[in-house]
Amino acid sequence: MSWFKRVEKGIVTPTDQKKETPDGLWHKCPECKSVVTMAEHKRLLHVCGPCGHHDRIDAADYFDFLFDGGHFTELDANLTSGDPLRFIDTKEYPKRLVATEHNTGLKDAVRTAHGVSAGQPLVVAAMDFKFIGGSMGSVVGEKIARAIDYARQTRTPFLMISRSGGARMMEAGYSLMQMAKTSAKLALLSEAGVPYVSLLTDPTTGGVTASFAMLGDFNIAEPGALIGFAGPRVIKETIGKDLPKGFQSAEFVLEHGFLDFIVDRRELKQRLADLLGMLQPVLAASPAPREARRTSQKAQ
Repeated sequence: MSWFKRVEKGIVTPTDQKKETPDGLWHKCPECKSVVTMAEHKRLLHVCGPCGHHDRIDAADYFDFLFDGGHFTELDANLTSGDPLRFIDTKEYPKRLVATEHNTGLKDAVRTAHGVSAGQPLVVAAMDFKFIGGSMGSVVGEKIARAIDYARQTRTPFLMISRSGGARMMEAGYSLMQMAKTSAKLALLSEAGVPYVSLLTDPTTGGVTASFAMLGDFNIAEPGALIGFAGPRVIKETIGKDLPKGFQSAEFVLEHGFLDFIVDRRELKQRLADLLGMLQPVLAASPAPREARRTSQKAQ
């Protein structure tokens, strides 16, 4: 019994002999509370094995598993925001940008890249929530617009991974202009016959939902993602009624016809490959962009 119960009192382990578990070795699921090693959690792409809960991940993580071998070419990596309105809240906007860049290692709330995914060329724009809540400022709109242009000019399918709290208040009207700007670029992409897949992750709200996130040829989502325009609390206070169970979850939005399907992150790469593979004949048969046609005519 002495193995399980201390029979002698007053035994003290010296501090230098105490062993502590290093941080970062284990992950506890916030939903089902199951515990796994961080290595296993990363192997499962930050998805809980027992319950399927999807943790938020960064753009770099999406690039790592979507692009074959983790190899990609980043677009407009050094584009940064200005301060056109000289905005100040609890601190000056430029100082907030510098601090956020220092803390996150990011230039802004979206990263764009192109590469090969499951043997097929793909352009990806992925948002990072940790940069001022994934808010949509002028740089976010510009980088997405340029990525769409690249996809259109190279006739490469475009994947948008949205995760955002909405418009960036520090840029006011400049931020709202990005809704029209990105939507117009997507209209040109559609005209060129290049596929656009929109992946909505947790959370996708505000002006992002009201623009490019819901304009995909295929709108898909990760399980349990919060998707909506205004938040549930704001809506409840506005209408003065209790909201349905699961309101604004990906499953609720799918049931009401705003999504095509929900996909587990671990199956995302293969599902995209299957989907885009079916669309290849359509892409091959569709006309080239107007700019490319004009260039060809001048050459003749």
